[in-house]
Amino acid sequence: MADLTLSSPVATLIFVAACLAGYRYRRAWKEEAPAWQLWLFGLIAVICLLIVGFIPLA
Repeated sequence: MADLTLSSPVATLIFVAACLAGYRYRRAWKEEAPAWQLWLFGLIAVICLLIVGFIPLA
């Protein structure tokens, strides 16, 4: 586990995925979409941000 790092392009792609999921979450919230959509997009955004936040860059 000591050699677990992210390269810059991979971290950027994960961050972009988090931003897109957050955008979809916001749209689903405003449109009063079903709860499963809120959970899906919210969890994707949170998981992506936790990965980028806690796994160091190479």
